[in-house]
Amino acid sequence: MSKPVKQVHLGAAFPGVNSHTVWSDPRSGSQIDFSSFRHLAQTAERGKFDLFFLAEGLRLREHRGKIFDLDVVGRPDTLTVLNALAAVTDHIGLAGTVNATFNEPFELARQFATLDHLSGGRAAWNVVTSSDAFTGENFRRGGFLAHADRYTRAAEFVDVARKLWDSWAADAVVADAGAGVFVRDGAIAEVRHQGPQFDITAHPTVPRSPQGHPVLIQAGNSGDGREFAAATADAIYTIHAELKAGQAFYADVKDRLAKYGRARSDLKILPQATFVLGDTEAEARERARHIRLQQVTPQGALAQLEQVWGRDLSGYDPDGPLPDLEPLAEGVNITRGRARHHHDPLAVARRWREVAEAKKLSIRELVIELTGRYAFTGTPARVAADINAYVQGDACDGFIISGHLTPTGLDEFVDTVVPELQERGVFRTEYEGTTLRDHLGLAPAPHRGVAA
Repeated sequence: MSKPVKQVHLGAAFPGVNSHTVWSDPRSGSQIDFSSFRHLAQTAERGKFDLFFLAEGLRLREHRGKIFDLDVVGRPDTLTVLNALAAVTDHIGLAGTVNATFNEPFELARQFATLDHLSGGRAAWNVVTSSDAFTGENFRRGGFLAHADRYTRAAEFVDVARKLWDSWAADAVVADAGAGVFVRDGAIAEVRHQGPQFDITAHPTVPRSPQGHPVLIQAGNSGDGREFAAATADAIYTIHAELKAGQAFYADVKDRLAKYGRARSDLKILPQATFVLGDTEAEARERARHIRLQQVTPQGALAQLEQVWGRDLSGYDPDGPLPDLEPLAEGVNITRGRARHHHDPLAVARRWREVAEAKKLSIRELVIELTGRYAFTGTPARVAADINAYVQGDACDGFIISGHLTPTGLDEFVDTVVPELQERGVFRTEYEGTTLRDHLGLAPAPHRGVAA
């Protein structure tokens, strides 16, 4: 018996900070003007994408004690932008990254329920956490949260949010003018919650929204993150790119669902990917090389290297070899506002040296080689075939696609790759439902009640 053909799910990510956005390109537009957000969201909707994805930045990055001006492009409030987009789109889901560490359940649950109402059931919350004291300085709470407690707080946060979303019965509003009854007696429950992180008694103000609950997305690849996603999320946003690594991640996370009473189809796995297109494979490769040179400037290459080495390398030539000195192993984060992603910098440096020596790469060439997000590169037909191969090969359920230009970076993909996917019968030609849960093939959120 042949395996059923899976449908590809696609999201569009608004290009954000750091070396993945070519803000210096003359064709690049504003990261703050509403016209940029509107253009990308409407382009994605024209392409029948499942959702538009907007990340959050709570503090400007600092590198060696100064604002890192190579990637300062503006970080407006996520929910404000998504609510505005609800008015200028009709079908596409509206997903926002909002931090569970520096917010409170009642306020955030109300905000996402409001977005779900205003959009007719298209809201999604990408639940992220932080133990970064540098970011925490912006908040009353500060950097108190231990790294190990991030998901403990997030799990309780989501649990409280769900109680708040479930507090109104689906048929609470009767609006019977003759009887003078607007809300049915007993249809709004008081929410009482006592736990390690939160102790609240709440009277929620927003009726149950069109989806019941907004779609929950989780971004994280650690063991704790995978477990949190399996227990809680509707989709997981990941960075695994290579086919075999994606298949291993896919199997691991999907295998965790059964112990929570969930089916494998209840959680969608959506890695982020970029793309570079050309009329020929050679043209696409040349365009990709040019884009990476724009993304990784000489200053940016040294900054990336300094994140591994944990020290000032400004005296080194970015077009020269790696430094002879070793990284500082512990207790250094030369870039603040972004985690030091390399927990064992000495091991990373050894691997980087091996690659540089084997391929005869300069510092800049090495950074270009090793730090880019996965890019589908080739003709539109080739890119569509590769995307479909990942999905049918159980490396993911689809992708969050990001272009390198704001806001027109997605236009070429929608105009050329989407028709190829549709021709293969693996991507919709029209929206068949009205909510984001419909687009993702997820069941309506169950009404669980509000027992403490």
